[in-house]
Amino acid sequence: MMTAKLTKLPVWHEGERFIQEKLGVAERMASVGQRVIRDYMPDQHREFYAQLPFIVLGSVDDAGAPWATFLEGRSGFITSPDATTLEIDARADPTDPAAPGLQQGKPIGLLGIEMHTRRRNRMNGLVGEAEHGFRIDVDQSFGNCPRYIQLRDFSYARDPATSCAGDVETLTALEPSACAMIAAADSFFVASYADRDDRRQVDVSHRGGKAGFVRVAEDGTLTIPDFDGNLFFNTLGNILLNGRAGLLFVDYATGDLLQMTGTAEVIFDSPEIAAFQGAERLWTFRARTIIRRRGALALRWDMQQEPWSPSSLMTGDWDEAANRLHAAELSTRWRPLKVTKIVDESSSIRSFHLLPDDGAGLLPHQAGQHLPIRVSLPGEEKPLIRHYTLSAAPSDGIYRISVKREGAVSRHLHETVRVGDVIEARAPAGDFTIDARETRPAVLLAGGVGITPMLAMLRHVVYEGVRKQRVRPAYLFHSARAKAERPFGPELATLVETSFSAVKVVRVLSDPTDAEEGADYEAVGRIDMALLTRFLPFNDYDFYLCDPPAFTQALYDGLRSMNVADARIHAEAFGPSSLIRVPDVSAPVQAPVRPASTKPVPVAFMASAKEARWTPASGTLLDLAEARGLSPEFSCREGTCGTCKTKLLRGAVTHIRQPGVSLTDDEVLICSAVPAEQQSADEDRIQLEL
Repeated sequence: MMTAKLTKLPVWHEGERFIQEKLGVAERMASVGQRVIRDYMPDQHREFYAQLPFIVLGSVDDAGAPWATFLEGRSGFITSPDATTLEIDARADPTDPAAPGLQQGKPIGLLGIEMHTRRRNRMNGLVGEAEHGFRIDVDQSFGNCPRYIQLRDFSYARDPATSCAGDVETLTALEPSACAMIAAADSFFVASYADRDDRRQVDVSHRGGKAGFVRVAEDGTLTIPDFDGNLFFNTLGNILLNGRAGLLFVDYATGDLLQMTGTAEVIFDSPEIAAFQGAERLWTFRARTIIRRRGALALRWDMQQEPWSPSSLMTGDWDEAANRLHAAELSTRWRPLKVTKIVDESSSIRSFHLLPDDGAGLLPHQAGQHLPIRVSLPGEEKPLIRHYTLSAAPSDGIYRISVKREGAVSRHLHETVRVGDVIEARAPAGDFTIDARETRPAVLLAGGVGITPMLAMLRHVVYEGVRKQRVRPAYLFHSARAKAERPFGPELATLVETSFSAVKVVRVLSDPTDAEEGADYEAVGRIDMALLTRFLPFNDYDFYLCDPPAFTQALYDGLRSMNVADARIHAEAFGPSSLIRVPDVSAPVQAPVRPASTKPVPVAFMASAKEARWTPASGTLLDLAEARGLSPEFSCREGTCGTCKTKLLRGAVTHIRQPGVSLTDDEVLICSAVPAEQQSADEDRIQLEL
């Protein structure tokens, strides 16, 4: 039998390339595409298709509407006489809306998926004639990753060669039972297509996640998160080009099929993307035609004992996303957090697990940020504000602060706070964070309780790396005085074990008494340049430094003396311990700091309806506010924690200390800000939202 040989087109079309370029992976995917997208089927794909009991197909009807469907049979109903041809001994039921697109000469998309093993392969081509059923002549053939597939075993409820006499319904809208089917689904299939130079290419793909990952709005719009995948973007690239898609939902227990065709749109920018755990993008679908075929399949599927894909379990759900968006609305307020768990991590460090107690969700943080908390101590006139670094990753679903017992507030937490108590907190803050997507190896250097942001960073790097199947290489150096004072030993060991060998930990003790080398520590002494050169292979690194001040400054100076760029050294420091940096010679010249005013300046505190006159002798705007009888919130008074961040409504200010947190153009840290020298008429007074 002769098969048509199609002309070979560039691997990616403009829709796929647009998204790849948007993510900065176009060059890499150009090489990957040449390697893995073929115009023939490898032998292992041909053998795989031949053992399947069903195949997923995507077709396009005469009106240009895409449809997804199943064809089923006994194992062996699909054969491959040669590397460019598949023969399928089955035909679509006349009631199947995908059937008109399965005629000779029509373009078709194909997905072979084995749910009990998570294997899947994809192909697109043209429909041809065969003695029984029809054949497909290959255009593009490629493997597909197994992520987001739940494990299911199949069986037959009837002979697949026997047509089903179940009801076929055309729905005018998604009625309640159809909505319930979609809302309970942990997977569905989507058909799409692109019209290229000399032909149409059709694709059909699997989408999976936690049950309920597809949201159904009151108007019938479906919203679907797009998770990390193989970066091909066949489906979303097609949708970008023509805005059409066909969706297929399967009731695996009854064999019912819900088939829809309609319009789709890709969403690259939305607060919901950040709120939905694991979402990289969103896309929406609005059905134009809906067909439900009761009992259409002879096949049935049952969940295996441990069915859930680890990748699916690493994603969120729409309830969680809604709670996070609600939490974002409360980000400037003090919120009650309930202590759900207390863990002694070492002889001096205790962890407090915290969850919201106000009905709103947990606002996601960045690994390395700190949590501002407010506590009332006996004998204190006003609550005290402190900042404790979060030792949990954003994916952990909790806030966790790990506190060393060394001051009045930390003693209160250690001695007084119990499970069930409530602590007030504001939104996490801070710029000492890590990018888990970066490929440059990270070196985390922590002394004592400075391990807390590093632990959060490591947890984030490993979690995101496992989720994306590429862990950023990281080295953690942690020094402690003695074994009993070092926290998180088992937790760090687990991170190393699950990191695919990408994470290495070097434990340093200054007093190794009662400790065994190799089992309890790798080095004796302190973290310095000699130790780093001993354990770090030659490479280009990003360095992260935290606590105590002398430790941080000494390491910074040592790294700079070894020609490590200032931009490669990230440090966390509070208050007077702020790091003294040496800028890179090639660093952009910073704009000169505006001089402070040498004349009196009227200042209005708008929320308090109070005014004052600032003079150079008044000190900072925080000092002025306190002198006027106000009690603005603050903590460090050094411009590093961000607690006193305030909106500037009018005028111009300058900071007498370099802010340690990011500020927008209309934000100031009043603990470090003073009126700036006037440069225009509208700078003759200061107005603060205070």
